[in-house]
Amino acid sequence: MRYDAWFRDADTGNGRWELDEIIYRSPTGALLEVAHDMEALKHRSAAGWMKLWDSRYKRTQWPFSSGVWGKKEMVLPNIPDEDIVSLDEGGTNLFWAERFGKEIGVPELWVKQCGVSHTGSFKDLGMTVLVSQVNHIMKRKKHDIIGVACASTGDTSAALSAYCAAAGITSVVLLPRGKISPTQLIQPLANNSLTLALDTDFDGCMDLVQQLTEDKKLYLANSMNSLRVEGQKTVAIEIVQQFDWEIPDWIFIPGGNLGNVSALYKGFEEIRELGIITRIPKIVCCQAEAANPLYLAYKSGWKEFHAVLAGDTQASAIRIGNPVSRSKAIKAIMRHDGKVEQASEQELADAVARADRTGLFNCPHTGVALASLLKFIKRGEIKPNERVVVVSTAHGLKFGNIKADYHTGKIPGITPTYANPPVELAPQRQAVYDAVMRHMEKSLG
Repeated sequence: MRYDAWFRDADTGNGRWELDEIIYRSPTGALLEVAHDMEALKHRSAAGWMKLWDSRYKRTQWPFSSGVWGKKEMVLPNIPDEDIVSLDEGGTNLFWAERFGKEIGVPELWVKQCGVSHTGSFKDLGMTVLVSQVNHIMKRKKHDIIGVACASTGDTSAALSAYCAAAGITSVVLLPRGKISPTQLIQPLANNSLTLALDTDFDGCMDLVQQLTEDKKLYLANSMNSLRVEGQKTVAIEIVQQFDWEIPDWIFIPGGNLGNVSALYKGFEEIRELGIITRIPKIVCCQAEAANPLYLAYKSGWKEFHAVLAGDTQASAIRIGNPVSRSKAIKAIMRHDGKVEQASEQELADAVARADRTGLFNCPHTGVALASLLKFIKRGEIKPNERVVVVSTAHGLKFGNIKADYHTGKIPGITPTYANPPVELAPQRQAVYDAVMRHMEKSLG
């Protein structure tokens, strides 16, 4: 069976542009989406798709060991395997956070660890698709592309740099100077990207990169490019697969540029159309209070959407006041009666630290989702027997400076409720012994 995919207008569903074309918006200015020949895909039964994907999952056959390319027919069905650029992304742990779940009253709490990936964030899932398509275009000499460019709050630049380095493609990244973690900054430097640190915020970088890519010599790699969504949507499929094809009740996911939440909905919608699932989970998009345009629109009953000037937040990757993918996200959330929540800096910092005490090691963006979950539990919106998934978007080690500042009380305006600072002692047996005993007494109550 031959499968096919193409671009179409995401707002109307009209138009058709081939994936080899360099196009990011329809003539009306709307974002695009990748459409699939669902009728052809339906020639295989739901049971057949589940069996096929299970047979590939985390095996060694190229390129299907990847959590993304194991679903190749639903991603980029026409690209030759030899053009794919993969770093074995996806297939990440769906962690049963049993201890934390019981502590907060939701025993069936799971954390999808998307940050346990090659560059330490979920961005790898979308970037493998985009860079593979660019590699295909360049190898087949379909356009005169000289490189790939993105604006980033850190994680996108890391993923783009790594995948381009693996493919031998030039990459250019625009970053807001001084507003990303040192670990995130070193990643594109190490992977030989041209790294431009600009005196602006992410939204300013985004405006500039769109201007920079207008002549199509540089290919735009931000999430307004719908190829990224095709990789990110596989998280939805993978979560269901890891539950032996059962559907969770709730999913909490951080939202910044809003490509990720729209991708999640797209994944669920497509496997529902194939008959693999019968319903879509309740999804909550979670924003930092300092960068919350979607939350404000949601609270207004979707009567209006206004960009905001994003303020300082520990969750720097979602410090975005004018999200590019807002139309896709709003459309999907409204269609499925999804919800939006926000978290303050105090709430997200404490949520991170509290969950870390039970064996997790969360990034601040995951903290936004965890803090939002705690609000839903407090309001009684989640039943104790419901299965809840929190999507963790990045590895906590990328934000070690923020975590260290929390535990040493150095984050301005934050009272570290769950601080665990190092105890400085003289190198004497009795001093060490006394400190251990004090700690044990405190731990045992």
